[in-house]
Amino acid sequence: MERKGSNFAPQKPFNIANFQGSDIVVNKHYLNYHYMSTKKPRVAIYSRVSSAETKTKANGEKRQHVENQLGQLRTFAMGQGWEVIKEYVDHESGLKSDRPEFKNLLASASRHEFDIVLFWALDRFSREGTKKTLAYLTILENYNVGFRSFTEQYLDSTGIFKDAVIGIISAVANMESVRRGDRVRAGMARAKAQGKRISRPPLPDVKKRKILALKETKLSNRKIAIEVGVSHITVANVLNEK
Repeated sequence: MERKGSNFAPQKPFNIANFQGSDIVVNKHYLNYHYMSTKKPRVAIYSRVSSAETKTKANGEKRQHVENQLGQLRTFAMGQGWEVIKEYVDHESGLKSDRPEFKNLLASASRHEFDIVLFWALDRFSREGTKKTLAYLTILENYNVGFRSFTEQYLDSTGIFKDAVIGIISAVANMESVRRGDRVRAGMARAKAQGKRISRPPLPDVKKRKILALKETKLSNRKIAIEVGVSHITVANVLNEK
């Protein structure tokens, strides 16, 4: 109720749209934090046993190995106050990108069926190299899904150092790419110094003559390529040389 003779106006109901600039940011962050703090996060567990481990372990021992991982991950999730929605288990090498359950995990993440992915260690999640692994983690981030490693406490996108974690992994990926390029160039230089050919061998003259002869019959480059057993780009290069 408005006071008579007072400059005080009646209070309006709180509406975040009434605030401008930094006030909106602060209040939105508060509301998001309050919402997340009152909502139980949903977690998906990902576990993997490599094909090498599968070959060396008996079936019973292999199942026990998986259950040991899953058991500790479940206990950890419970201790964090998370709700385990689903568990994904692959019996594949981490070097493969077409792991069935891994693909299902990413598909479910795209539908935001959970909030966090929990895995035993980063090499259980993927062993395709730092750059590829970073790409997978970035995909999760783009789906607004966090990640957490059980054995590597610093790999935690749910905490305050999320951006730092992604930055460090990205830097490592870039260094790995640079080192790979340096190794390739060093190998080529070594081969060249030893007198080895580092480019493709030249196309035999007999194939060049066949390409030219077939072109006289008005065949297309692609049909000539199939007939001779070379790429259509090679056919085009031979025709351009004449």
